[in-house]
Amino acid sequence: MKLDILAIGIHPDDVELSCSGTLLKHIALGKKVGILDLTHGELGSRGSAEIRLQEAKNAALIMGVHTREILNFSDGFFENNKEHQLAIIKMLRLYQPEIVLANAISDRHPDHGRASKLISDACFYSGLRKIETEFEGQLQQHWRPKAVYHYIQDRYLKPDFVVDVTDFVDKKMEAINAYSSQFYNPESKEPETPLTNKLFMDFVKARMITLGREAGFDFAEGFVAERFIGIEDITALR
Repeated sequence: MKLDILAIGIHPDDVELSCSGTLLKHIALGKKVGILDLTHGELGSRGSAEIRLQEAKNAALIMGVHTREILNFSDGFFENNKEHQLAIIKMLRLYQPEIVLANAISDRHPDHGRASKLISDACFYSGLRKIETEFEGQLQQHWRPKAVYHYIQDRYLKPDFVVDVTDFVDKKMEAINAYSSQFYNPESKEPETPLTNKLFMDFVKARMITLGREAGFDFAEGFVAERFIGIEDITALR
């Protein structure tokens, strides 16, 4: 299945928290959308790899994404090396996305920035003919996405553009809340984290309001581009 958009995150819930409104909007527009999680988030202070896997499946059903894959990279200890790049390249060549959405270029969690560079490098190398990969015994064709955009996560980054997600906020929050092991639960006996604060969901919405305000949107998600963005019609900009 060829995808229009592939959103990649190092941890299950990265995509939901940061760019699921954009995915929901484009699914509604008839685009083919997929998610690739690189780890099971097994180092998270709450839950487990098995719980996170089921939560990711539930979130995917809520969003209606066309496919979701999880690779078995080691949470916290993955590297930007040949082995990890090739694993991502195989997925890129399998689904041939036009656009890849990737982790924030820098963030509070060190995995995010490191994954950002890994994903970006893999997208470039995926277009090189002399790097050969196979999937299920078949030689894959080279493929390079048209663009890689990095979503904004915990720390604020100035976006190069924002996407209006006003009509999809409620569904986005439903997808986020599929990760019930990770967020506020007054009955939980597990450790407290920055995500378990009862005001965290208010922060998620406030971030979308902040990103949308200057563009005239009620809620938006922001992205950082790796190159200049070209447009055909200057009057179409908000």
